[in-house]
Amino acid sequence: MEITRRRLLSALSAAGLLAVVPTLPVSAAEAAADSARLLANTVGIFAGTTESNARPETAAKLAAVDKTARTNLKSMDDAGDGELFAGLALGTDDANLNTAFKRLYEIALATRAPGTPSDLYGNTAVQRRVIDGLVWLHERYYGDQSKGYYGNWFNWEIGISQSVSKTLVLLVDEVRAYRPDLIATYVASMDAYLRNGTDGDVNLDSRFHTGANLADITTNRILQGALIGESGAARIRKALTDQLTVFVTIDPYHLNHGVTDGYYADGSFIQHASVAYTGSYGKGLLTRVVQTLKILDGTGFAHGDELVPTVQRWVRDGFAPLIFEGWMMEIVKGRAVSRPDSGYTDVAVVVEAVVDLSSLASGADATALKSYVKHIRSTSRTALNPTGFVSPISIARYADIVADASVPPADLNPASRSVAFNAMDKSVHRRPGYAFALARSSDRISKYEYMSGENLMPWFQGDGAYYLYLSGQDQTQAYGVDYFTTVSPYGLAGVTAPVEERRTIPDLYGKPFYDNPGHPLNFTASSESQNKYVYFPRGTNRHSGGAVLGAYGAVGAVQSSDVAYADRELLPADFVVYRNATATKSWFLLDEEIVVLAAGVGDGAGRAVTTTVDARTAAPDDQVSVTGESRDGSPWTGAGTGDLRWLRYANATRRTSVGYLFLDTPKADPSTVRVTLDKVTRSRRVVRTANPDTAVTRTVLGVTVDRAAGDQPGALAYALVPNAGDAGLRSYVAGQPLKVLANTVRLQAVSHSGLGLTAANSFTAGRHEAAGVRIDGPASVIVRRERRGPTTVAVSDPTMDRDRVSVLLRGRSLREVTADEGVRVSRVPGGTRIDVDTHHAYGRSFTVTLRG
Repeated sequence: MEITRRRLLSALSAAGLLAVVPTLPVSAAEAAADSARLLANTVGIFAGTTESNARPETAAKLAAVDKTARTNLKSMDDAGDGELFAGLALGTDDANLNTAFKRLYEIALATRAPGTPSDLYGNTAVQRRVIDGLVWLHERYYGDQSKGYYGNWFNWEIGISQSVSKTLVLLVDEVRAYRPDLIATYVASMDAYLRNGTDGDVNLDSRFHTGANLADITTNRILQGALIGESGAARIRKALTDQLTVFVTIDPYHLNHGVTDGYYADGSFIQHASVAYTGSYGKGLLTRVVQTLKILDGTGFAHGDELVPTVQRWVRDGFAPLIFEGWMMEIVKGRAVSRPDSGYTDVAVVVEAVVDLSSLASGADATALKSYVKHIRSTSRTALNPTGFVSPISIARYADIVADASVPPADLNPASRSVAFNAMDKSVHRRPGYAFALARSSDRISKYEYMSGENLMPWFQGDGAYYLYLSGQDQTQAYGVDYFTTVSPYGLAGVTAPVEERRTIPDLYGKPFYDNPGHPLNFTASSESQNKYVYFPRGTNRHSGGAVLGAYGAVGAVQSSDVAYADRELLPADFVVYRNATATKSWFLLDEEIVVLAAGVGDGAGRAVTTTVDARTAAPDDQVSVTGESRDGSPWTGAGTGDLRWLRYANATRRTSVGYLFLDTPKADPSTVRVTLDKVTRSRRVVRTANPDTAVTRTVLGVTVDRAAGDQPGALAYALVPNAGDAGLRSYVAGQPLKVLANTVRLQAVSHSGLGLTAANSFTAGRHEAAGVRIDGPASVIVRRERRGPTTVAVSDPTMDRDRVSVLLRGRSLREVTADEGVRVSRVPGGTRIDVDTHHAYGRSFTVTLRG
């Protein structure tokens, strides 16, 4: 059978992707025509077309474009001596220089957008004013390489080049007529500022030229290639070849150029080598590659249509699980969790990309993408405003999808799904009515991301912090920036933290980074040491991951200090490190319950330790109540400390509730639960220096279990029950339907009689046994025995180091019905043995179906 380019691409191999770029030579005339088409496509994307801009749905977008341009022109009119825009000081602040170029682009855009409600469209005088602004900036603040490249590398290698390239594309005809030397001048300078590259071009071995950053850089260079004439075709092909590397699924065992940034087979996305980042850089990469596909449409530079299935897979497996009722989950946003833009705003960016992707897809694929757009629109608690889309054409396409009665709303994922994003140490569990998102970390994945004064108090965000999203709720009232503003950073839901006060990076060092270039580790703003120890430090534990069986999940992790604490002897004397508390934890993800087990909860330094069962926020005027029952049967209401059997938090205003079951556990010490219900007011600036000094008030529920200083490590077990009522919580009795089978630092296991399910996480070498399931060594295992049905088993290696995991099911011998590749079933005395080849599986779950 012929191996087509599409079949090569389906394997997501580098060799297959290179087949996208034609290698046959083309004539100069064909290359010129392709470049002209590429430029026209780009103008259409950003400025729209006569047809798209005549649509009533684009009127608000065009009005916004016009208003921004007029504001910028007024600022130019009011500029004083030495200024291009009034009040925008240049020469030492690279962010201001980036802003100046962006404002010129915004003016140019209005002159090329048909249907703008003013006289700016086609206004040659205004276009020449923009061109003069480009000349002025280049002569005074950009062209001199010896004075440039201060501050943030991103502005010099990506941000400024992005604005300049798009401005030159928009005004290409007038530039060629008025200042024909300007394109070559700017392209030469942009090449020179690509200092993390090689000879003014991309360097795929550079840690700065990966993932979303690489897509941005190469898209800029594609546009530049179309601008510069005959030599531009080679530049375009080179940029495309470089950009195609972001389409290759990351194989952690066979890295290309040592790069770990990108999409993984399990849907994970990583940027900055170790940060789970689908909701920020990931959506940026999605946007950029879809724009590239649109830019290339109809040209001969690449077979862009063959990349569409890869991008569609990103949306289905990478984005859709992380979007709940139109909200992007916090666990994949890095430092962006501290920004005032909401999760709904994040998803609007994804929706525009999906809208455009649907226009590039065909048949059932196109319909599925359009249905997903409608699904997000119909389930979001905040109306999606397409005026914020980048392209007027996208706005028109979105309107067409909404109006198409033949396209039903439909999620790309089933309503019940459990997803182990083990490559980025994250888990998502979805059911009709709620979604649960869990953030883990390890020696592979960062505990958090702090940078540039953003996410100032992130210390425990990757230490088992979780978020329980309830259906029908406006998530801005539950999570987003106001959650991190009003909830203590030591009391995030799910976190076990030592009782101590930590200081932010600006408080510690007087600037938004640690500066010590004279030290052997060379601490500068963007050095590798800064990344490793300040911006996004990894943990030091190896065990973090879990198994998925159908729509059920089991996750385990060992909490650790970060790499800075481990390497404290190597660090400068004034570098402050923090030691973490200890805990071994499991999360068992079922239908009605999320069960959490914790063992070894304590502190090697003898400090007091707090474990937060949940932290929920509500508007100060919401009608909030807390009710429950003590273990002695007496009723519980409101705040206080007690020995609780169950607790229920309800927000009558939002019609939401969560129940908390405090479970009996073998060899557990009594756990006194502390319930707080406080009105908290803080400024959003406490989590991000650039945030407006806006005071936020929330009623904050805290449900915590405390351990006193000097206590020996202990254990606790509880379950979250989303949307629970009092009667439902009372129906749980000791061991039914939930039973804790083991809760130690060696083994944690539960059973659910209603589901016929046993799930276990083992953490140490040797044999572990619970409810007729024996596990050899560390592993995550789920067994489901259906009545009069098959027995199904899922196995995963959470350490990602083991070559084989063995599980013994005690009892009568079972025969294999179906099994994943790498699973072997054998009958042995006393039961059925399952051997799983986990070599290089990177935490993937293996499943087998058995019958007696």
